Amino acid sequence: MNLLIVEDNLKMRRMIKSIVAGVADWIDECEDADEALALYSKNHPDWVLMDIHLKETNGIEATRKITAIFKEAKIIIVTNYNDTHFRESAREAGAVDYILKENLLDILPIIQQ
Repeated sequence: MNLLIVEDNLKMRRMIKSIVAGVADWIDECEDADEALALYSKNHPDWVLMDIHLKETNGIEATRKITAIFKEAKIIIVTNYNDTHFRESAREAGAVDYILKENLLDILPIIQQ
């Protein structure tokens, strides 16, 4: 399985990577929406783990851009925002799930389906 982690905080990106490393064949990482779209276009990962708070374009808008072009994209929002509005916006943008960073281990059963 191939993954793309989109997270602007290096420490958090490393933590997410350490959690998924055991189930992934390949992991790519970036810190902003433009790079996420470029990497998705190039590598077509099986899953994208997307933060909401990114530089310039937020993760929900990045999700919208990716899923508009790549209908098959499977994106999980990984965030600290436990907010109904953000959850609904993420689903409307095409995210398949919404995980709080305090529950990072919840990513594993989703990506292993």
